[in-house]
Amino acid sequence: MILVDEPRWPGRGCLWSHLASDLSYDELHTFAEMLGAPRRAFDRDHYDIPEFRFHSALWLGATLVPSREITARLRASGLRRPKHCA
Repeated sequence: MILVDEPRWPGRGCLWSHLASDLSYDELHTFAEMLGAPRRAFDRDHYDIPEFRFHSALWLGATLVPSREITARLRASGLRRPKHCA
């Protein structure tokens, strides 16, 4: 399932959402391509999408969930890739 949270993360003059899949990275990359998100927006286990793509993500079928739920579902599915501490 494709998951998206509300655009609440500020950066580069706009707010950003997280877009993730709790099924597979292939599902996520395919959805992001349909959405028009560039591959460079992929960050370890999710895409960062600007607020202007948020409603399109919902229209394409993403499920709106709280940010914490995205993290929890990525962990439960084994798809979470945390940052490594140096």
